[in-house]
Parts: sequence; structure tokens; C-alpha cells
Amino acid sequence: MFCRQERVALLLLIAVALAVVLAQVVLLSLGKTPFATVYSNEVADGTLVSLTGSIDQVTVLSNGGHVILTVNNTSVFIPAIVAGDRAFAKGTPVLLYGTVQTYRGKKEIVVNSAEDIVEIR
Repeated sequence: MFCRQERVALLLLIAVALAVVLAQVVLLSLGKTPFATVYSNEVADGTLVSLTGSIDQVTVLSNGGHVILTVNNTSVFIPAIVAGDRAFAKGTPVLLYGTVQTYRGKKEIVVNSAEDIVEIR
């Protein structure tokens, strides 16, 4: 049915597909913690960072429902689609993961997923 080269190619394709699936499972089980850098002002734009602290201020923007949190004097931008119906309260301890970006000359963290906001209890 298949010649030798086709069988070898098919086996290699299956092996690569299994390796990709296995890598995906391992990376999902690890989470973002091993890959995130603790936030500081020296971190470059585009870097995945983590930030732990209490919410100092909550601002809901009137144009679109985006949320800006201030955590440890750091601005954290949460798009409306990520924030959803979630309510944020001043004083709540949180662990956040996001990407650093500079907006109007000031560094901020942009949260990309609702799972990237964890309330610490």
C-alpha cells in the first residue's frame, strides 16, 4: 500500500504530532509562573511579568468598560472582555500575570486573560 519512504514519513509525522501534544500538556500543567518575570520598572516592553500586591485603586473607564487597577503603584490595564462582570475591590490581594507595555510614556501591565487574575486568600 505505502512504499518505504511514505511509511517513514507517516511515522515521523505521527511522532511529531505526539511530541507537540505532549509539550502542550506539560506547558499547560506548569502554568505561567516559571516563564514570568517579577515586575519592575526596568523590565522591557513585551515581557511576561507577574505582580503580587493589594489593589490600591480601581477605575472603570466610561468608554468601553475597561478597568485600570493600581497595584503597588503600578497601572494594570484589564480590557473589558477580560474583566467581564468581575468586580474588583480596593484592598483585595491579587496575583496578576500580564505583558508590559508603555502607554503615554508610562509602563503598565496588560492582562490578557481572566485566568491571569488570581485573588489571594
